[in-house]
Amino acid sequence: MTTSSDFDAQTYRVKGFSCANCAKTFENNVKDLPGVYDAKVNFGASKITVSGEVSIDALEKAGAFEGLKLSVDGIKKASQTTETPEVLPWYQQYETELFGVLFLVLGIVSSVMSGHSHPMTAMLILVSSATLGLQLFKSGMKNLTRFTFDMRTLMTVAVIGGVLIGEWLEVGIVVMLFRVSELLEAYSMDRARQSIASLVNMAPTQAQIRRPSGDEMVDVDEIQIGDVMVVKPGEKLAMDGVIIEGTSLINQAAITGESMPEEKVPGDDVYAGTLNTDALLLVQVTKRVEDTTLQKIIHLVEEAQGEKAPAERFIDAFAKVYTPMIMLISVVVMSVPPLVFNQDFSTWFYQGLAILIVGCPCALVVSTPISIVSAIGNAAKRGVLIKGGVHLETLGRIRAIAFDKTGTLTKGEPFVTDTVMMDGVNEIDVFRIVYSLEKDTTHPLAKALTSKAEALIDPTMAFPLKAITSLPGRGIKGEDQGVIYTVESPKRFMDSLSPSVSEAIQALETKGQTVVVVTKDTQILAYMAIADEVHENARETLRQLHDLGVKKTVMLTGDNHRAATDIANRLGIDDVMSELLPEDKLAVIEQLTTEYQYVAMVGDGVNDAPAMAKASVGIAMGAKGTDTALETADMALMTDDLTLLSFAVRLSRQSLRIIKANVTFSLLIKLVALLLVIPGWLTLWIAIVSDIGATLLVSLNSMRLMKVKP
Repeated sequence: MTTSSDFDAQTYRVKGFSCANCAKTFENNVKDLPGVYDAKVNFGASKITVSGEVSIDALEKAGAFEGLKLSVDGIKKASQTTETPEVLPWYQQYETELFGVLFLVLGIVSSVMSGHSHPMTAMLILVSSATLGLQLFKSGMKNLTRFTFDMRTLMTVAVIGGVLIGEWLEVGIVVMLFRVSELLEAYSMDRARQSIASLVNMAPTQAQIRRPSGDEMVDVDEIQIGDVMVVKPGEKLAMDGVIIEGTSLINQAAITGESMPEEKVPGDDVYAGTLNTDALLLVQVTKRVEDTTLQKIIHLVEEAQGEKAPAERFIDAFAKVYTPMIMLISVVVMSVPPLVFNQDFSTWFYQGLAILIVGCPCALVVSTPISIVSAIGNAAKRGVLIKGGVHLETLGRIRAIAFDKTGTLTKGEPFVTDTVMMDGVNEIDVFRIVYSLEKDTTHPLAKALTSKAEALIDPTMAFPLKAITSLPGRGIKGEDQGVIYTVESPKRFMDSLSPSVSEAIQALETKGQTVVVVTKDTQILAYMAIADEVHENARETLRQLHDLGVKKTVMLTGDNHRAATDIANRLGIDDVMSELLPEDKLAVIEQLTTEYQYVAMVGDGVNDAPAMAKASVGIAMGAKGTDTALETADMALMTDDLTLLSFAVRLSRQSLRIIKANVTFSLLIKLVALLLVIPGWLTLWIAIVSDIGATLLVSLNSMRLMKVKP
């Protein structure tokens, strides 16, 4: 039996979506196509992913009710984009709508001069309605035959009813205003998507590659790993790579959101989409175009925009019940007063039609997705990657935040400050041991020790140690000819140290330094103190988090208690948990979750993976170029700038407030309009104006999230 897994999924970009319901209709139409086994629309990113064998023509036919246009998603070759598409003047872009409005105006003039039921009035309104609402009627009639109830179904029934009772002028106004509503919703979503669209266009589609025969321009999808890219001053990098020649300032705003350039020298990593400002660089390509950091960010953010937040899923479920309920209320209003109370049928039939229109859940349906897309797009543009509406909402509810110390609250660039040898111990021998144990380790403390060792010995002097093993939360050990060497915390040796050495170690730790001892078969050869600077903006960030309503901040570290306490006191952290193993950090997160329900864990995305996975939101710090952090964390700060964390929390809290305000306002405006039925004041045009007004206001309110700044 053939299944969707037997086919590669193909993603297409879609142009022309006007509403979320229309996107769902398109998805269902595509699923019904021969050869298609599955389809999923990402409305936030304007994409559809199709499993099966189908042509673009067939897909566009499935979207003909909306006039959708599709193109294959992917990196375009420069040869395909040499011609800049012509941007039409606004009056040409909307000539159909202008044509329809012209006939509506003529219909209004005819109504004033000849009466609203005059054949000329009816004809002009029919032409206007057909021009403005043809797709509406096609979709609405198809929905009626399938017993599918959405906004277009309600509008179609209301228009048909209006025609039957001869309310030509109001029918024309209703159709026109509904079309305006669709255009407003499409415009709002397009504006919200622009943050990601700007990222998509950030990297060039060609690069100058150095060949033995000379330099040549090559399309990015033909560039191979190992090729050497020539990047001139003022040019953007097309690919990720490592500098092999040249020194220059690089503007990395596309990746980090930080507009201040950073100096890059040979050996430094550079990224696609960043700008070389002032010198020629030779860059060796390290990733294919589809694997660049910029492409990963774009892909993850577009996926995030398509992932429904809890509020959005609730709205969708509510709308499925709400729409049939509105139709039932409309039928009751049309039938009960005439049949039970002997009221005028035409009056209450008209009121029932008005209920159908005012009941359109346009504002309710758009209240959440525009907010989510706006917030996630704004965050990505400023260097914060939030991987879905669910994480955006959860972050807005966070009440406690746990921080890893090294590389999160501190800069993660420690250095050795003190080295003390025990009596009769040779310094060179000690650093041979240190280098042999730590040279292949990526921990920041190990790098500090290795750097110190490399300044004193030749790397060829390293021992051929065997069975090198990490000691979680303590250090590292290795063996040579039956002798065990370690570099570890002095904790388990404190009782055996002389009082003077013990006091010296404690004094260093009290100053916030981390101390390690070097041992040979449990004999201490030396101890070393390592310092790491705290981030200059860490204290201010923690203050901002408390102002935003975070009740508890905790520092989690494997470091000794005295050093950890010193840093916590300097930064104003509420609590500190020290000398922790990875499983201890996990237990702390579980305890915090029990107490505060919503807890975030900020770490490097790798070493703290268990605790980050257990937290309500796992946040990777300084994840630029780090594939593991981008893939595993719920949220990633692309630089080491901690102020991005308080920005993200503020943005998410504002998103929650705006979503709640939008939903409340959308429902209230419906309730007020429905209450107008009681005195008989509700008219078709009042109904549609109230619906459009609500849609416009919630859209504008949601788009405010694009303006939130760090």
